[in-house]
Amino acid sequence: MDLRFGIQLAPTASELAEVRDLAKVADREGLDLLGIQDHPYAGGLADTFAVIATVLAETERLRVFPDVASLPLRGPAMVGKQAATLDLLSGGRFELALGAGAFWPAISAMGGPTRTNPEALRALEEATAIIRAMWQPGTKATVEGAQYSVTGVQAGPAPAHPVGIWFGSVGPKANVLTGRIADGWAAPIPHYLPYEKWQAAQEIISSAAIDAGRKPTDIMRMAQLVGTVTDSPGPVTLRGEERIRTDAAGWARILADLATDTGFDTFVLWPESQDETQLRRWIGDVVPATRALLA
Repeated sequence: MDLRFGIQLAPTASELAEVRDLAKVADREGLDLLGIQDHPYAGGLADTFAVIATVLAETERLRVFPDVASLPLRGPAMVGKQAATLDLLSGGRFELALGAGAFWPAISAMGGPTRTNPEALRALEEATAIIRAMWQPGTKATVEGAQYSVTGVQAGPAPAHPVGIWFGSVGPKANVLTGRIADGWAAPIPHYLPYEKWQAAQEIISSAAIDAGRKPTDIMRMAQLVGTVTDSPGPVTLRGEERIRTDAAGWARILADLATDTGFDTFVLWPESQDETQLRRWIGDVVPATRALLA
């Protein structure tokens, strides 16, 4: 089984040096992915795309993505150009995870729109079409939509590699859209989508992919798990929004079960404590133990 492992970090403005240091450790130790939270309306957080650009410049193999980019506050044509540029600068190490929007009062306070769920879903589909159109140099991108439109803008540049567009979708209709057009599903943390709903979401995505003439296996499936890698064993049952607090062996059992029973192939830790100890336990203990269970 082709597995990928990553970690998510918040771009806290007062801790940017620590974020950069942790990214360098993750890169040296062979971690696959680094996600950077994107909440532009949070005064204590720095700009996600600026942090990603810095991290990519200071690493060599780590792939980095916004987790997930707040689409209502980032115009899709510019997101497409930013994504392609970051990918070119990093030699093909940028991926794009998109969210249709949340915290609408905060988005509105920052000058963004307030959308209904159907409007947000339509915007996500239109934005995806625009981003992909912007990656076709030598053409003029034209997408006419209810929420977003581009009218003959010169497309380009193309990214260095086929950048994945991963949706952080929650509801059934959003999961259908994920199966129909997305390159991956970045399962929202359990605060937004409890663990008990992950299997049903997976089935909806796979069914929609088949209906669209796609292979379900072509869609990356990312589990994002909040918790702490502890010294001693703890509960290994996933329930509701509960944080996972167990040792490396317990974490490995959870991840192996998610891979075999629920179809996930990518695992991203959202550490309760954003520090090097958690990062090293994840990379040095949990990852090899999980690979061994699934070998």
